[in-house]
Amino acid sequence: MAAAAAAAARSRRRLLPYFHRLLHSAASPSPNRFLRHASPAPRAADHAPFFRLPAARVSTLPTGLRVVTQAYPAATRMASVGVWVDAGSRFELPGTNGTAHFLEHMAFKGTQRRPTAHALEVEIEDMGARLNAYTSREQTTFFADVQGRDVPAALDVLSDILQHPRFPQQAIQRERGVILREMEEVQGMMEEVIFDHLHTAAFRDHPLGDTILGPKENIQSISKNDLQQYISTHYTCPRTVVSAAGDVDHDEVVDKVKELFTGFSTDPTTADQLVEANPAVFTGSEVRIEDAEMPLAHLAIAFKGSSWTDPRSIPLMVTQSILGSWNRSIGVGNCSGSSLARGISNGELAESLMAFNTNYRDTGLFGIYTTAQPDALHDLSRLIMEEFRRLAFRVSETEVARARNQLKSSLLLHIDGSTAVSENNGRQMLTYGRVMPFLELFARIDAVDCAAIMETAKDFIVDKDVALAAVGPVSNLPELSWFRSQTSSDEKFTEKMFSLGA
Repeated sequence: MAAAAAAAARSRRRLLPYFHRLLHSAASPSPNRFLRHASPAPRAADHAPFFRLPAARVSTLPTGLRVVTQAYPAATRMASVGVWVDAGSRFELPGTNGTAHFLEHMAFKGTQRRPTAHALEVEIEDMGARLNAYTSREQTTFFADVQGRDVPAALDVLSDILQHPRFPQQAIQRERGVILREMEEVQGMMEEVIFDHLHTAAFRDHPLGDTILGPKENIQSISKNDLQQYISTHYTCPRTVVSAAGDVDHDEVVDKVKELFTGFSTDPTTADQLVEANPAVFTGSEVRIEDAEMPLAHLAIAFKGSSWTDPRSIPLMVTQSILGSWNRSIGVGNCSGSSLARGISNGELAESLMAFNTNYRDTGLFGIYTTAQPDALHDLSRLIMEEFRRLAFRVSETEVARARNQLKSSLLLHIDGSTAVSENNGRQMLTYGRVMPFLELFARIDAVDCAAIMETAKDFIVDKDVALAAVGPVSNLPELSWFRSQTSSDEKFTEKMFSLGA
């Protein structure tokens, strides 16, 4: 016992100096304690090693339908294959808003060869596959995740449901109820609600301002004829891309598409021509819904953004990264690289923050979505608008470099797996007409410097109209005219204000 006690005492004596050093270093940390193994300034990284994959291959069939494939090595031998169509809610006829989304639902309700939804589901499940679809304002997508050996079978299913749907009346009636329930669920998702209202405010009296699901009265009245007319008008070969990635062979996919996709129209009218005939005009208005019962106010502030092909779309992407995102539950606001996130966190002005940059064929939306306590709305609005103005007059190379790195990392995360690669390639074929290699995209991002950010901010923010969507206890929110006034182009005053704060 005595020996054990003596050994314990010696051990404590040996540990005391260690604890002293530990406590001393914690109490008086070196300014660079956390930068011992890293540079205090962000550095550009070489991402070339991440792209040593087979390049995307593209073939255009005589009908105008395009096929893009990219072999994506994976031990699982899985593949993703889908059909991307240049058609969404913005192309619907007046009074038929909701048809594109309704069609997405009805595509899985049976074909001539697969007469019931049950037959289709059994076939998909027997392959161990996953079949899904989604509709946006400009695109509709149907895709399947399958084992590589089942890619031909997946193409057969996709071609069948898009070219030979039955649209049984009983299924149409049943699906009305399904979509109405989906609408109720969406109404409980405030982010979705806010962005629908924001599109209404930004593009009033234009189909781009309509919701994707459509109004209740349309859901109750959309007919089989509406669905058939939408397919025959918009599901055309020149507006369709078949994209496959993973365990795929390009020539085999092309041959199968030639064999199967023979029922689409070859009408040469493009989505660009339809957009030119009815361009979206940014209206800069507001949708403000007071609901004092809600615990938080939800607010989206947006400027007109860029189209997909606008050269300024890349600087806007970097600007979105500069503004950043933040959530109080994460609790790292004062350590964030975003000055806006730091200001909101230090001032306890909001519960969450998210910058967004949405692109369409001829326009876009760029701005901030935030949630906050009602009594903080005025100070929060001031801080956000000051940050928007700052982007046009004072941006540091450090924050731009950090934003470039964050953007590239985010893009890399979004091509993780065959599903993401197939989706990325299909979407780029519709928006750019080609698949932009990531090395090219990253070179474009690395070319964005402070001057490009400030010039872009002057083009899109200074003296520009503002669209506003606000729901909840928003009585303390400034008027739309106030937000518009905060984009003032008084350059001398703004530069003086920011130099004093530096």
